Amino acid sequence: MGYRVIKENDVFLLTDEKGNIPKHHPYGLGLYTKDTRFLSEFALRINGKEPILLSSDAAENYVATILLTNPPIEKNGEIVLWRESVEIERKRFIYDEVLYETIKLKNYFPKSVEFELSVHVDADFADMFIVRGFQTGNVGMRVGQTIEGNALTFHYEGADGIKRATKIIWDRQAKSVSEKGEIAFSFSLGHAEEQAVTLMIHPQIGNEAEREMMMDCDAALDQLKSSYMDWEKQITKITTDYEPLQRLVDRGINDLRVLLTDLGYGQFPVAGLPWFGVPFGRDSLIAALQMLPFNPKVAKGTLVTMAQYQGKRLDHWRDEQPGKIMHELRFGELANTNQIPFTPYYGTIDATPLFLVLLTEYVKWTGDNGIVCQLREHIDAALEWIDQYGDRDGDGFVEYHQESSKGIANQGWKDSGDSIVHRNGEYAKSPIALVEVQGYVYQAKMGLADIFEQMNEPERAAELRHQAKELKEKFDKAFWMEDVQFYAIALDGEKQQVGTITSNPGHVLFADMLDKDRCNAVIDMLLSAKMFSGYGIRTMAEGEAGYNPMSYHDGSVWPHDNSLILLGLSKVGKQDAALVVMNGLIEAAAHFEYNRLPELFCGYGRSAGKPVKYPVACSPQAWAAGTPLVFIQTLLGLFPNSLRKEIRLSPILLDSMKFLKVENMAIGEGRLSLTVIRQGEDMKVEIHENTTGYDVIVS
Repeated sequence: MGYRVIKENDVFLLTDEKGNIPKHHPYGLGLYTKDTRFLSEFALRINGKEPILLSSDAAENYVATILLTNPPIEKNGEIVLWRESVEIERKRFIYDEVLYETIKLKNYFPKSVEFELSVHVDADFADMFIVRGFQTGNVGMRVGQTIEGNALTFHYEGADGIKRATKIIWDRQAKSVSEKGEIAFSFSLGHAEEQAVTLMIHPQIGNEAEREMMMDCDAALDQLKSSYMDWEKQITKITTDYEPLQRLVDRGINDLRVLLTDLGYGQFPVAGLPWFGVPFGRDSLIAALQMLPFNPKVAKGTLVTMAQYQGKRLDHWRDEQPGKIMHELRFGELANTNQIPFTPYYGTIDATPLFLVLLTEYVKWTGDNGIVCQLREHIDAALEWIDQYGDRDGDGFVEYHQESSKGIANQGWKDSGDSIVHRNGEYAKSPIALVEVQGYVYQAKMGLADIFEQMNEPERAAELRHQAKELKEKFDKAFWMEDVQFYAIALDGEKQQVGTITSNPGHVLFADMLDKDRCNAVIDMLLSAKMFSGYGIRTMAEGEAGYNPMSYHDGSVWPHDNSLILLGLSKVGKQDAALVVMNGLIEAAAHFEYNRLPELFCGYGRSAGKPVKYPVACSPQAWAAGTPLVFIQTLLGLFPNSLRKEIRLSPILLDSMKFLKVENMAIGEGRLSLTVIRQGEDMKVEIHENTTGYDVIVS
């Protein structure tokens, strides 16, 4: 991976493997919050020399431990410090918007040693879009620094009129401090003696009150660990004898916890680290959907957060329309001064129907009809957007077209410029109606119809069902390609099919929109040799004009893409096909760092020997982390329905599994705990606890 990242709420730290932030590093290392870099240099030295790396572990995401030692240090031809005499441990975490780093030093030399430990720090307060090279613009300036006691503060005045500062505090008497950011400490250690210094780095924005006393490091770490313990108590617990699956699920749960953020409306998952630690309509909604069997409260936080930023007016600069759910929200200087349109930006065609899909699935899981009342205006606005603005030409399909000069051209989840391509290699021209988006709309309207019917609104329910039925009929005529027995990825601006074979139609399985014969044909194509690499379903079929196994969206494998297909396979009862996909992804995960499914990997088949990494991918990434959680729902064949007071199960186990135990799963107002046990060719279900009041139906 080449970098180390930790995050808590809205602050994250990105460093090299030694824990440093070298100046002008090409990957934009730094301490960030609100899309601003508050630490652009952070270098540790012992007697002016860079330590040697022993080990670097960021497996926990929220606490990183880095072990270093000293190189041989000479002065005037004499050895001052033998190599590997001093063990240097850097332990860091973030809590309450403060980065804590404790540097512990232990002397392994037989005699006493004396040395100087120094850190060099600096802050450029650069906007993230500038750091990443996507944008230049008018920005503010550094306005000096101050030294007061055991504290050094860098000051900045932004072009947006907001003052920013980085305050560094240390808990040991410094030998020297310079305004250029050099802080030095003297150490004298006897044999086997340990001493430490703790740095506390606080990004400050606006006129927030200075913290005279920051929380003690140990107390802060205890509070952080306590929050993780609370999370573990809320989360569904999974136990299986199949270790590869157990590791993946545990990793996914831990990654999702670190990606949670709260802007004041409840916790929701940001898209991924390091560059997408912000509200992201599509990604946050899908990750919350994946998490429903594990913590449905996250879905509620996601829905309420998205509702707060729902579009209210026509604004071409932001691709905003009334009722539209946002794509991405940024908080930096360029956004605040309107130099980029991300405040928020609304260039996404699928977030609005996905908002409604998540709401309907959340209600089915929890029975929380109160959220329908709470968000009723937002639900109605989203439905109106689908019918009025989403369907630009009144043909019954939702399509997109970029309006913003600095917006995104392709506005589905495959949002790269080359992702919607005809079979002859020509790129499709907008407005473009994507196949999966029509499925999301169908699923949203059918789900809402069931909810409104229960809420004694039969006319509204009937209207939505009628609209969904009409959509299905038009969809089958317009998107089905008889010659290849598959659905087109899209209709272009001329209403011509974009016939390239892709994974997108697989998402429609979850909508339960396809007739049986066409459903089977879609599944056959998805598991064919040209679509299934052996490690997962490719984004585009091998042999298509646009196919490239190294591409971002045209032949690579995306775990989250596979996860939505898996939900569909399970929903339509094709568990055997789901097992094939899960086995491939589980095998692939073993080849990536920390047994973690990456955002994506290349689409090469098994002849390559092992999965091939994609050059740049977020890690951790929310909907990749959520994919193993979908494995569990898929294996259980689990689809609760609070409207009918029933929980449907159609369990199956991977060949290498003997049992799958599920504890403390929140459904309705109660909890469900059960074990699926293999008995020969059959699956036995033992219910240990069911306080939901719902009937459990096993098929």
